[in-house]
Amino acid sequence: MFEHMTEEQAKKQILDMVADYCSTYHNQKPPFQEGDRIPYASRVYGQEEMCNLVDSALEFWLTSGRYTEKFEKEFAEYLGVKYCSLVNSGSSANLNAFMALTSPLLGERAIRRGDEVITVAAGFPTTVAPVIQYGAVPVFVDVTIPQYNIDITKLEAAYSEKTKAVMIAHTLGNPFDLKAVKEFCDRHSLWLVEDNCDALGSKYILDGEERFTGTIGDIGTSSFYPPHHMTMGEGGAVYTNNPLLNKCIRSFRDWGRDCVCPSGRDNMCGHRFDKQYGELPLGYDHKYVYSHFGYNLKATDMQAAIGCAQLEKFPGFVERRRHNFDRLKAALEGTQEFLILPEPCENAIPSWFGFLITCKAGVDRNQMVQYVEKKGVQTRMLFAGNLVKHPCFDEMRKSGTGYRIVGELTNTDRIMNETFWVGVYPGMTDEMIDYMAKTIREAIAEGTKK
Repeated sequence: MFEHMTEEQAKKQILDMVADYCSTYHNQKPPFQEGDRIPYASRVYGQEEMCNLVDSALEFWLTSGRYTEKFEKEFAEYLGVKYCSLVNSGSSANLNAFMALTSPLLGERAIRRGDEVITVAAGFPTTVAPVIQYGAVPVFVDVTIPQYNIDITKLEAAYSEKTKAVMIAHTLGNPFDLKAVKEFCDRHSLWLVEDNCDALGSKYILDGEERFTGTIGDIGTSSFYPPHHMTMGEGGAVYTNNPLLNKCIRSFRDWGRDCVCPSGRDNMCGHRFDKQYGELPLGYDHKYVYSHFGYNLKATDMQAAIGCAQLEKFPGFVERRRHNFDRLKAALEGTQEFLILPEPCENAIPSWFGFLITCKAGVDRNQMVQYVEKKGVQTRMLFAGNLVKHPCFDEMRKSGTGYRIVGELTNTDRIMNETFWVGVYPGMTDEMIDYMAKTIREAIAEGTKK
C-alpha cells in the first residue's frame, strides 16, 4: 500500500484516514432525549486529538519526547508561569509537588517527618496522602458552605511551630480565598501548594490583577484524567515560578537523579564525567547520580500529544463550563427553601468543575440522589466527604496519632451527609442542563411529599 510513497506521504494518508474515522464514528451523536444518561463528566475531543495520538504512535518514541516538550512549553505560557513538568496523573502531581518540599536543597524550610501541613478533610484523598505517606502530619480545618473551601478564620488556630506548608485544593473549580491564605503563608514563611486539579482555567483577582489559580502559591498541580477540564487520558502537571523548586520537582519526577538531561540526550552541561558527587569517585557518570529518593512519574509522549490538541481548545471549554453553571443555577432559582446552591468565593472567577448542592433540613440527600440517578442524571459526592471517617484512617483514629483536627469539622460532616453534585462539563447542551434542573426540582417535590 505504501511502497510508492515517502514516509511523510504515508503518514499523511494514515492521518487523513484517522480524521475521517473520528468524524464518522466518534463525533456523530444523536440529539439529547429526556431520560438519556447525562454523565457528570466526559471527554470532549475531535479529530485533532486522535490524529496527534496516532502521529505520536507512528513515531513510536513512547516516553517523553517532542510532544511533551511542546505541551510543557505551551501550558506554562498559557498559565503565565516559568516552569512546567508533565507527569502521569494529578495524584502524581500532588506527590511530586509535596516531595519537592522535602528536598535537602531547601535547607531549614524543607519539610521533615513530624512537621505539619494545614489542609482540609472535605476533598480528594491524594491531596493529603503524600503528607501521610512521607511521615508529616496533616492538620485538618473546616470548610465553608456554600463555597466549600477552607475556612480562613481557622488558619491561625491551626498554626504551630511545626507548621511548614498549606496544601489545599480549589474545590470543584471554585478558588479558595487566595488573598487570605497567601498572606497567612507569607506571614509565617510557609509553602503554599495549590491543588488545581479541579480548577484549571479558574482565575483569582489579587491586587487588582486576574491570575490563574495554581500560579499564586509556590507550586500548582493539575490533572488531565478524562473527567477533568481537559484530558490526555491519564496525566498531570506540576508548575512553579521558583527555579530551585523546579529543580527539585524535576529530580523527584525523574528517578531522583541530579542530571537534567532529557531522555535520549546526553551531556547537555558538558560536565558529565568531570565532577565529584557525594562519596562517589571523581568523574562518575552524572546521568546516574541521585540527589533525591525519587520516582518515575513521567507521562508518555502519546498522552502529551492529546494534551497539545486539547490545550488549543481549552479556553472554549472554560467558557462553556461557566455558561452551563450559570444556566443551571438560574434554572434552580426558587429552590433555596430546600437546597443550598453554590456561590463563588470573593474575587474568584471560577472555571466550574461541577455544581454542588447541599440539602436543607427535611430534604433527604440519599432520596434525592437516587431519584435523579434513576432519571439518568449522574451524581457524585464531594469526594471523601470527611476523609478522616474513611477506613484508611482507622488505625490513626484508634491511636489518636498521625493527624490533627482544629476545632470541629461541622461543615465537613454536613457535606459528608447532605451534599452532592452534578456536572457542567463542556459537552453538555442547554437541553441537558434544563433537563437536569427539571429532574432536581422533581426530586425536591418527591422528597418533600407528606
